[in-house]
Amino acid sequence: MFERFTRDARDTVKGALDEARRAGAATVTEEHLLLSLMGLGALDPLGVDRESVRARLAESRRRGGMSKADEEALAGLGIDLGEIVARIEETHGAGALATPPPRRRGIAALRRRDREAEHHVPFTAGAKKVLEQSLRIALGRHDRHIGTLHLLLALLSRPGTVSEVLTDHGITYAAAETALAA
Repeated sequence: MFERFTRDARDTVKGALDEARRAGAATVTEEHLLLSLMGLGALDPLGVDRESVRARLAESRRRGGMSKADEEALAGLGIDLGEIVARIEETHGAGALATPPPRRRGIAALRRRDREAEHHVPFTAGAKKVLEQSLRIALGRHDRHIGTLHLLLALLSRPGTVSEVLTDHGITYAAAETALAA
């Protein structure tokens, strides 16, 4: 599949790996793909406020990765997500839901893990689905190559925090397709 990726699309995937490593993440997520697209300037034609998007993603991480739809579903059950986050942070510190707790390991295991992390950071199922969806979108549009537009459209087509953040910033599937295809 990657042979169909344009140079910019490949750079996006590599950039997502770099974003994950920089964040100390164990996996590459859809969020890392979005951050990489932004870092490469692929969303600039759409007038994206990078800092606003980054802040919104950070807020979502602070809330355990819950989207507005998740929050609304919990509210329908009488559960106040804001209150839960506040209580957890009160007990465990600010941002306690943003990162998994460190696992205790011996020195040899930590060194081995660090060496492995330099070379291999796996993609989450969601991030893999984005890459697969970008191929489907390219085929559906009769495009020969997969570019950053296809990656963006794939991110927008999947429910979750990333598509929600983009939509909140005025970037819908239709708007992205129109603006970037022009």
